Amino acid sequence: MDSRDVDSTTAQGTTADTAEVERLRARVAELEREKGGGEEPPEPAGHRRSRWYAVGSAILLTLACILAPLSATAVWASTQISDTSQYVQTVAPLADDPAVQAAVANDVTNAVMQSLDVEGYTRQALQTISQQPNVPPRVAAALPGLAVPIANGVESFTRTQVTKLVQSPQFAALWEQVNTVAHQQLVKLLEGNQGGAVSAQGNTVTLNLAPVIDQVKTRLVSQGFTLAERIPTVNRSFVLVQSDAVTKGQTAYRWLNTLGIWLPVVALVLFAGGVLLAGDRRRAVVRGAMGVAGAVLVFGVLLAIARIAYLDAVPPDVLGQQAAGNVFDTIVRFLRTGLRSVAVLALLVALVAFLFGPSRAAVRTRTALESGIGSARSGAEAKGWRAGRVGPWVLAHTRALRAGAFLAAGLVLLFWTRPTVLVVVVTALLVGVALALIEFLGTPPPPPEAVPEHELQGSDRGPRPS
Repeated sequence: MDSRDVDSTTAQGTTADTAEVERLRARVAELEREKGGGEEPPEPAGHRRSRWYAVGSAILLTLACILAPLSATAVWASTQISDTSQYVQTVAPLADDPAVQAAVANDVTNAVMQSLDVEGYTRQALQTISQQPNVPPRVAAALPGLAVPIANGVESFTRTQVTKLVQSPQFAALWEQVNTVAHQQLVKLLEGNQGGAVSAQGNTVTLNLAPVIDQVKTRLVSQGFTLAERIPTVNRSFVLVQSDAVTKGQTAYRWLNTLGIWLPVVALVLFAGGVLLAGDRRRAVVRGAMGVAGAVLVFGVLLAIARIAYLDAVPPDVLGQQAAGNVFDTIVRFLRTGLRSVAVLALLVALVAFLFGPSRAAVRTRTALESGIGSARSGAEAKGWRAGRVGPWVLAHTRALRAGAFLAAGLVLLFWTRPTVLVVVVTALLVGVALALIEFLGTPPPPPEAVPEHELQGSDRGPRPS
């Protein structure tokens, strides 16, 4: 028989044996399933626990991402809106806003002119003059026609004086005074109460301009327009906000103001819990931080949409588009700053967690940083610098010192009244400097000095004979 035939026969036999073994294994597995009631082998308890941990981690991180922008809003509501000094500081720039100044000047001028009836007084005065015996008939006939031009001139003069007032530093101080007095009424409004300098009628929030009109009255009289003394106390209302969301905003304000500073704490606890339950905690930090940044971005988009909807809802004859937009932007500017700060902080956390990972880019970055710090240390040692006892101590406590640096940064951002993007970036840079300093100082203790061999040999010889 040819050797190739032998090989072929052997291969066929081996294949047949393998197929028979597989068939027998399948039969055994089938019999075991039948014996166990047709059920699959139970999943190991460790796998089930890991799966539930993963699900719990995902839920906690998702809740933390949702609460992140709401936490910034809660802090804004409790510190910027509820606190009088912070609220006055928030609305103070509106006193210098040209659109708001023009709207206030227009409302005050209209209130003054309506309360004086300048045209009526002018007609009466001209009629009295025309009836004087020494007035020529042609002049007497023409005098009543001057009532409208004179009234328009008085209105122009009044508008000029009002504009000068609202553009002066005096108006800025007056604006601060009015808003300080009105703040308690604003809080009552947001809590659902009514009345006072700030009130809500339906869906409109208004500010009482009576103190401004009183200052205009004094200014007009001082300019020689004595008729202004007849201006009564006018409770003219200036519209700050007109939107159907006022009533809904009251409910949201009560919730956010009640939660206040606790909502960020809850969000941080949920984030930490999600990271601790995760199998890969570093990756959980990256994903959670990116989720927070994404949630803040979505909230910012919703805020921009709310601005557009608000401007569309405000009638132009109530508040101009420019003034309405400036009022909205001024009131929410600290909220936007807080949201940006949270987003930047989340991105920085994600970046740090990524750099501690096993990816090629992260390893190269860490290697480059360690190499640079090592070169700097070697250069300093070459010039005579020594870490002494500090080096071994820092090396032994490297993890604790790193954790302390991150903890200190977290406390700074947590207790900072109004952290901006600049505050977040500077804090992150200081943490980076602290970590680099820890790496720079952490050196092992110097090796013991070598003893010359002839001294060691001499010490073994014992005492020399006398």
